[in-house]
Amino acid sequence: MSTEISDQLATASAAVAGVVAAVRDDQLDAATPCTDFRVRDLLNHLIQVVHNFQALARREDVDWTPGPDRLTGDWRTAFAAETSRLVEAWSDPGALDGVSPGLGLPQRVVGQMVLGDLVVHGWDLARGTGQEYRVDPTLVPPVREFLDAMVETGRTMGAFGDPVDCPPGAGEFATLLAVTGRDPAWC
Repeated sequence: MSTEISDQLATASAAVAGVVAAVRDDQLDAATPCTDFRVRDLLNHLIQVVHNFQALARREDVDWTPGPDRLTGDWRTAFAAETSRLVEAWSDPGALDGVSPGLGLPQRVVGQMVLGDLVVHGWDLARGTGQEYRVDPTLVPPVREFLDAMVETGRTMGAFGDPVDCPPGAGEFATLLAVTGRDPAWC
């Protein structure tokens, strides 16, 4: 069984898992467009996001405190496996019902939130490691819908920066990045 969110997460996860798999150890201290995170920090955050949003799909409690370095063992393969479990967790239609007890948001919005995390942080990671990153254009509207509803709250919480100017004709994904406070031309 699948849901619209799980299908979108499957598409985003495949792209991000490919980027994660190609990160070299000598790139872990490189900068990313997400100014709070070096590559290592961003990878640790993504691993935590993927794990916690599995639990949020099941309405379980999550812990957002930074933990130990998660880049141990075969973390690249483990990330791909965890994204598969994320997709599976959001494949249950019941995962989209009601309100998240931990976040106080409609579950559908929670699903869009993790989709946005994958799509935007996938770009951050690709830019920080000099990789190509293509976002499936079908993912931009649901991420933009989430941002339109939640970006101001996210800014208040420090999750997003102030919007940046985006040149006319830059495209929908570049505009989405600019809304999150990222410079789409960052390299």
